[in-house]
Amino acid sequence: MKELFNQYIQNLETYIMFRIKDEVERLTPELEAKGRSPISLAMGAPTSNPPLFVIDKLKSILDERGIHTYSVPKGELYFRKAVSERMKIKYNVDVTPDEVISLIGSKEGIANMIRALINPIPNEKEKDIILIPDPGYASYSQMVITSGGYPYSVPLTIQNRYRPDLDEVLDNLKKDGFNPKKVKALIINYPNNPLGVSVDRNYYRHVVDFCRRNKILLISDAAYIDIYFGNEERPISILEIEGAKDVAVEFFSFSKPYSMTGWRLGWVCGNKEAISMFGKLKSTIDSGLFKALQKASAELLNSIEGDRYIVEENNKFRLKRNEFVNGLKGLGWPDFHVPDSTFYVWAPIPPRFKTSQEFTSYVLQKSGIVLVPGNAFGKNGEGFFRASVVCSENDLYTCIERLRQDGIFYNV
Repeated sequence: MKELFNQYIQNLETYIMFRIKDEVERLTPELEAKGRSPISLAMGAPTSNPPLFVIDKLKSILDERGIHTYSVPKGELYFRKAVSERMKIKYNVDVTPDEVISLIGSKEGIANMIRALINPIPNEKEKDIILIPDPGYASYSQMVITSGGYPYSVPLTIQNRYRPDLDEVLDNLKKDGFNPKKVKALIINYPNNPLGVSVDRNYYRHVVDFCRRNKILLISDAAYIDIYFGNEERPISILEIEGAKDVAVEFFSFSKPYSMTGWRLGWVCGNKEAISMFGKLKSTIDSGLFKALQKASAELLNSIEGDRYIVEENNKFRLKRNEFVNGLKGLGWPDFHVPDSTFYVWAPIPPRFKTSQEFTSYVLQKSGIVLVPGNAFGKNGEGFFRASVVCSENDLYTCIERLRQDGIFYNV
């Protein structure tokens, strides 16, 4: 039956995290036998329980009359009002409930937004183009490919301080033989997965101005916007920038800040026309989120309890980040960018390894530590690895000790 499916699905690779999980399962008996039971630093998912506040709210809401009936694809009004209120309180951004749509997680939302933009065309040089960050979230490129488009990489490098000149990117796209008029959207992701970097308002102005001049949609993936530490300015919403609502939509998630990954909750807000067109597609795909989840999360969004939870979890992430980074430096790792946001550590592989995949495979087989090779996030990720510091501090300490005991030093 495989031949009945379209070429994009036939050629699609399984998501990197699930490929890693399968490999870990295969190696687990061997690792356990030598006292190296797997410790995962791979998945970008908090391991804490969600706020007790939202769990208790959900339990009480489940008995409400009518709560188990169909919702609507755009989301219940109380949910969209709560989002509108949060955007005003936290970012001083005016977003009406009509400029908000609920999502079954931001991943679903971004994939369907891309789907709504692209007209599938077989000829590669004539495909609709989505500009994607590189390194960037591993699913972006596959979302574009399976929608029939072409993902064109926007390089995020040390040399450009992870703030690429987008006019230069467009010039390179032309030199590569692509038609700039086929560019439909630019995806940005700050704070960034996997790099952990944020940018300032000046760079965001550059991004907004670029999209307005070139009449393309700006898609901001703000999944990590609440996860930050340090003394620098908090990560900002792209919608805070003057003129952004002319071209931008922004995606938010409950998964990362509230440890609600399994709840599958998020929202998109921004440009009214883009939200309206996206809503048309959503109306043919699903019937909305379970109303009880919407109601409980709406009460969480602007609560003191929710804000306190984020602060407490961020403090934990900061301590874990510091412990892991200091551990790597104790093993000879040179200075590298230490993130001030997200729960990721992005570090160079030891020079004796030729590729990121070679290094992460070696560490898994030797020490039972599950890392993600940098090239899983794009060609500019080669030479690096990503560690997610969401496990316990004891597990992080064990990882560093295993690397030490197994002779995995940076310069050895």
